[in-house]
Amino acid sequence: MNSIPKQEIIFVTGKGGVGKSAVAAALAKKKAESGRKTLLVELGFQSFYQDFLKLSKVEYHGTPWIQNCDVALWSGPEALKEYARHLLKVEALYKIFFENPITRNLLQVAPALPEIAVTGKITSHPRKVGPPLPYDTLVIDAFATGHFLALLKAPRGMAEAIRFGPMGEQSRSIQKILTDPEHCQYFVVSFPEELPVQEGLELGKGIEDIIGIKPKHVMNKVEKFPEELDTSSVSLELKTFQTYLKVKSEKQKTFLEMLRAQGSVIELPQVFETEGLKVVDQLKEALP
Repeated sequence: MNSIPKQEIIFVTGKGGVGKSAVAAALAKKKAESGRKTLLVELGFQSFYQDFLKLSKVEYHGTPWIQNCDVALWSGPEALKEYARHLLKVEALYKIFFENPITRNLLQVAPALPEIAVTGKITSHPRKVGPPLPYDTLVIDAFATGHFLALLKAPRGMAEAIRFGPMGEQSRSIQKILTDPEHCQYFVVSFPEELPVQEGLELGKGIEDIIGIKPKHVMNKVEKFPEELDTSSVSLELKTFQTYLKVKSEKQKTFLEMLRAQGSVIELPQVFETEGLKVVDQLKEALP
């Protein structure tokens, strides 16, 4: 009997503003077009993709986008509610516990509980916990830098704090999947400027320290610069512009070399489009 391929989980993160959401959508579309049933997930309470991809709505349980690909919006409270309903089975029991004001307040201040709920949802299919999540690939448009590292630390921290019982067991099973390279991949997006690259390098090291998996670096907005031109008969303005381009080109080379020192780098072009779908298509074509 043929073995069933493991579900792959792809996390996409980076400094805010580097284009990680567009890169995540491009990865999801490429996976879907290759025939894999894919779920593109954004984390948080408000959807970016609803406007960017021109969707009527994006909800927790997913909205169809293209063939083989749905888009979903997951938050900690929603993931916790879904798991509780699945665990308690009886809606009345769920309401007694989760709609109690005292319990609700305790849940809001419980340390790392939203992160545990989200990582639990993301890893639920390979762990065989909770409602079915029948996708070949999950592409997670994850939080930016610090918040993402906090998300990754939560299961290990909870497992160390609670050695016994269901919460400790669940946390350890989440951590096992997050640290399994056969299930999880991590992509760190930056673009050729000093702060995004430095933060991307630090983020990559943080991911490797917490998870033990070396992330893949993606350099977004890589520009093509013209070859050196004969400036003997051009205006001073053009010479000045050429000098500017040369400096910018050298800086881009330096930043790429910094990322390449950590391993191979996926280079994506500067896209001069404003429409989300066109941006995604151009990035998708440049993906390996």
